[in-house]
Amino acid sequence: MSEDRPTLPPVRLHSDAELARDALAAPLFARAVTLARWASPDTRVGAGGELVEEQLPEAAAVLELGPADGVEDEEDAAACASEAWRTAVDTGLVDVTDPPDPAGSAADAAHGTAAPGEALAVVAGGSPQDVLGLWLEAFETAFADATAPVLDDLGALLGDDGELDFDALDWDPQQEAEFLEAVLGNLYLLTVSGGGPEDGWVPLPALAASMIVPDDMGEPTDDVLEQVSDAMMRLDDQFRVLEPVGLVAYRPVDEALMAEEPEGSPAAGELDEEDVARYGMVRLTPLGLYGVRARMLEAGVDAPAVGDLAEKGADVLLASLAYYPEQAGRAELEQWLARREPAAAAEELLSAARGQDPAAPLRRLRCQQGLLLVDAAAEPSVRAVLDDRELGGLARVWLAERGAADVPAPPQEMVFWLAVDTIAAQLDADGETPELEELVVGLIGQHTGFLDSAWRVDHPATAPVLEAMGRLHPEKKIAKEAKKAAFKARSRTGA
Repeated sequence: MSEDRPTLPPVRLHSDAELARDALAAPLFARAVTLARWASPDTRVGAGGELVEEQLPEAAAVLELGPADGVEDEEDAAACASEAWRTAVDTGLVDVTDPPDPAGSAADAAHGTAAPGEALAVVAGGSPQDVLGLWLEAFETAFADATAPVLDDLGALLGDDGELDFDALDWDPQQEAEFLEAVLGNLYLLTVSGGGPEDGWVPLPALAASMIVPDDMGEPTDDVLEQVSDAMMRLDDQFRVLEPVGLVAYRPVDEALMAEEPEGSPAAGELDEEDVARYGMVRLTPLGLYGVRARMLEAGVDAPAVGDLAEKGADVLLASLAYYPEQAGRAELEQWLARREPAAAAEELLSAARGQDPAAPLRRLRCQQGLLLVDAAAEPSVRAVLDDRELGGLARVWLAERGAADVPAPPQEMVFWLAVDTIAAQLDADGETPELEELVVGLIGQHTGFLDSAWRVDHPATAPVLEAMGRLHPEKKIAKEAKKAAFKARSRTGA
């Protein structure tokens, strides 16, 4: 099997325009925009660009926060306003001036000022890509907040010099960031691979366990289960921070449930379906898929998206499609074909499908799948390869499926060559699956003396294919004959 498989399956992203609308509607970003429009020379900020405490009630009032926003009191409102203001500053929606040198005046009287930043114009008149660029900066701010330490007791963390004692925090910023990056990576993989639930929601215990429990571990130990529980609580805090920026949809852990079961972990046994959601559920939003992928690309991760290949040549297309999931592969083919005339597209696909290298059978299978999406205007290009040993078989299949007239019967040698090529492609794509077993049983059953003839096929994969047929066929006698045929094939080629 090829070692060139992509790191991740391709993601199907919404259009930039749709994603930009989602970004502008994300609560945290929308609040940052509102405060940027509110900012004026009268707005007072501290040394770090933060709103001074006296300004927070006015900022909160401008945002019109209430219970629907998860805000229950003035303290919550002030915290939300402060968070939105910091996002506005970090994204350039607001420009701040530093406080003047307090020398000669009371230090607490010194403050800077603020005004709408240049980035605010992007919100009203920028392109979708420009808006998404701003949102990515807001995501970075939210990510930093999610990985920041929880300062419950500041007094206990202050050193003799009045500065924070970071050693006492037991907080490693790099470790925290790497943990959250890995969590989002797992969530992304579950989403794009279809490995998660159909509705996209992933139980928090399962996500936490994926970070803690080794793959080869049987029954988790009590220590591991405790680590899973700790990770759940950690993620609960982090997803609460990331939800307002639009990255995830999140159903928090039911605190009452955790109080009912102070010992143990939900990973310790089976949960009733009705209880699963009470332990927390999370899913990436379409905007979240875009954001996590952007971070991956920046980190050098191969994270393809459907549409990436639309302007590439057919050789790159077929090589890249080799291991795409079925639906993503079809979507990529549709986008590639939409930019080309049917006859020219078919000719380019067929040309790229040729070859005797190990990856060639799978290229031809993907070529055949692409041709299924091309209309009858491609018929001249397909007929042009009827006499080609590598392509003539799939060309006949295409013509026959469309009811074309005057399709010549394939020579027996071409029939067997196509059979070997098809099985080789299926083996490379998916391995020895039940579906391939059905294909093998059908081929041998339909063609009398198949194994007696197959070992003579001049195809690089003949021997490996026959060996696989021997493993796959349920009848011991036929399986043994297939293995003998594989031996003959190797003897004939000296391989």
